[in-house]
Amino acid sequence: MTDAPVLIRREGRAGRITLNRAGALHALNKEMCEIMIAALQDLRNNDAVELVLIDHADGTRGFCAGGDVLLLSESGKTDGKEGAQFFAVEYQLNTLISEYPKPYVALMDGITMGGGVGVSVHGTHRIATERTVFAMPETGIGLIPDVGGGYFLPRLEGELGTWLALTGARLKGKDVLAAGIATHYCDSAALGELSRAICTDGLSALNGLETTATGSFEAHTEELNSLFKGDSVEDIIEALKTGGDWAKAQADTLASKSPLSMKLSLRQVREGGKASFREVMEMEYRIASRLIKTDNFQEGVRAVLIDRDNAPNWSPAPLSAISESEIDAFFAPLETGPLTFLETN
Repeated sequence: MTDAPVLIRREGRAGRITLNRAGALHALNKEMCEIMIAALQDLRNNDAVELVLIDHADGTRGFCAGGDVLLLSESGKTDGKEGAQFFAVEYQLNTLISEYPKPYVALMDGITMGGGVGVSVHGTHRIATERTVFAMPETGIGLIPDVGGGYFLPRLEGELGTWLALTGARLKGKDVLAAGIATHYCDSAALGELSRAICTDGLSALNGLETTATGSFEAHTEELNSLFKGDSVEDIIEALKTGGDWAKAQADTLASKSPLSMKLSLRQVREGGKASFREVMEMEYRIASRLIKTDNFQEGVRAVLIDRDNAPNWSPAPLSAISESEIDAFFAPLETGPLTFLETN
């Protein structure tokens, strides 16, 4: 197998995209995003291609563990331009997938987090397995649940998306289907056969896969919807502290997350629920481009990815120290200009 970070080829009815950066759990960098954009544009105009199938290299762990966070951190220590360029290309890719005119089938087998969510959840068909681990863990490193999180999270049932955005909670296996993040479920042992069938028979190969499930989180649905409906992070935490054991556990989780990121994320999902996909991507580009230059993000990366002590010293630390004007500033237009989108033809 070639050592290219993304493998592109045609197989039967399908255009195939295989993530091939195993040493980084297939985490995305700018080169990978550019390769996928070029491939999707080419496949879109190829009449022999009925659909796109994305997966990860055989025999490797994870579907896609996220994006190149260390690059973002290094960029944020200077002028942040390289990080902003990565976000721009990644968000262009997310938008291309969201607007793609052909079926886009993602095999979400294994870790599917951050950037991996962005190249799967916006597709038309999303297949989870017993090995799928879904999460948007960005509040734990001082970022926001981007790559279109502001669009799909508030469109999940009730306050499920708010819970996932703030806590970074992990969903596994059939829970991913139950949440509406996946559209189908398949045992991982059958994925090879399924992939071949998709390439030969098209979407009819998905017939017979499970499309409904009961999630373990559903035992807390009523509580979740009630406690995470607040208009401020402070209100949500206060409500959680008055709840039962599950609610108090969520409050404890939030106590470890970046206060700034939580405030930004809550506003992101509230505003994103009323916005178009492109409007959300523009919003996330403004926020993320600014966040990587903050001490808040640098400290999160240090604590989780560099020193790995998981003891970040957030700045600003208390929620009360963060004013609405500070939050507003992250949502304001960038002096460098807005996110630009690719031509659709």
